[in-house]
Amino acid sequence: MEQPDQQRTATAYHEAGHAVMAAIVGRPIQKVSIAPGKLQTGGGRLGVCQIQKGRIKSSKDWLEDEVMILFSGMVAEAHFTGKYCPAGAGQDLQGIARLIRTRPGSERQLEKVQRRMLDKTEHLLSDESNAQAIRWIAEELLAKTTISGRAVKHFLQQAEGRSR
Repeated sequence: MEQPDQQRTATAYHEAGHAVMAAIVGRPIQKVSIAPGKLQTGGGRLGVCQIQKGRIKSSKDWLEDEVMILFSGMVAEAHFTGKYCPAGAGQDLQGIARLIRTRPGSERQLEKVQRRMLDKTEHLLSDESNAQAIRWIAEELLAKTTISGRAVKHFLQQAEGRSR
């Protein structure tokens, strides 16, 4: 069984992953938090990355962006824990399945699309500067519980500047 501190740290990495990917694809972030709370559906959640409506930059494929944002929490958490935790990403995975089903194609093609998007998410988040930004954001979340979208942007810019 996971210890509360391990779960809190995994949640920090999970939410940091969502935040970094949202920033990469040009979505503005309101705030990121690892404070437990309730969802509209009545279930509990361990953290949240609140993304504002609209875009900072245009997108070639909005659906792909949304799927990668959803995958990125599980991917970033796996980079920290060493394994995927589908149970912790259950709502994200349900959202991915709903989004991918909106694309025309057979079930087999949809699985390929999902795999390709997971691979792309892995690739983007394994980039040195993105991985560093995730670590810094997770550390800040562990220290402060909630951080602003401005702080996320700052950490991402710092990490990008450091890798040049």
